[in-house]
Amino acid sequence: MTEHIPLVTIDGPSGSGKGTISSILAKQLGCNILDSGALYRILALAAQIHVIPLDNEEALVTLAAHLDVQFISDDRLNTRILLEGDDVSDAIRTEECGNQASVVAALPHVRVALLARQRAFLEPPGLVADGRDMGTVVFPDADIKIFLTASPEERAKRRYKQLIEKGISVNLATLSREIAERDERDASRPVAPLKPAPDAVVLDTTGVTIDQVVNQIISLLNQGKLRAN
Repeated sequence: MTEHIPLVTIDGPSGSGKGTISSILAKQLGCNILDSGALYRILALAAQIHVIPLDNEEALVTLAAHLDVQFISDDRLNTRILLEGDDVSDAIRTEECGNQASVVAALPHVRVALLARQRAFLEPPGLVADGRDMGTVVFPDADIKIFLTASPEERAKRRYKQLIEKGISVNLATLSREIAERDERDASRPVAPLKPAPDAVVLDTTGVTIDQVVNQIISLLNQGKLRAN
């Protein structure tokens, strides 16, 4: 029999806290981590580097199939991302790159091209998968599925704070509008729209600390919410 590998999926819109919470949870559980959203951002950045238009789906599929990317974690819960040997950890976190990634993620054949690569991250001792369709499409048989949400205003403030701390200039009003536009685009796309899986636990993180959310998830695990395969 194949050994069961523990798997937790954490989905949600931008600014819901899923990235930070996934990193902390993976550290506490001793699991690997997959930042699936980063793959689309990386692909968008690679398309820019190689001068590939975002509406050229065929070329993007080829690029996705040969994407040279590495995820390297450190002890401070940071994940360095290398694209073709260059550190692009900060470059992919700009709002411009995020918006381009949302456009790329809406292309059906691109999503198929990246699907196998995402599933390959499921290795011992376990995986915490962070994204927007982890529990609905990529890992529908996950042990536990979490969907994080927060008010648009809260999420805009969080992203604003993150970007300012990184030295990236951004306007809060513009950021709020872009987040709302991305939410609409991601929720209405025909392929893998942003929505909770039917068996996901939905957690609203508005006004809630990161530690409180992590403790809620740990509590669910301790209560036996992991589904036996």
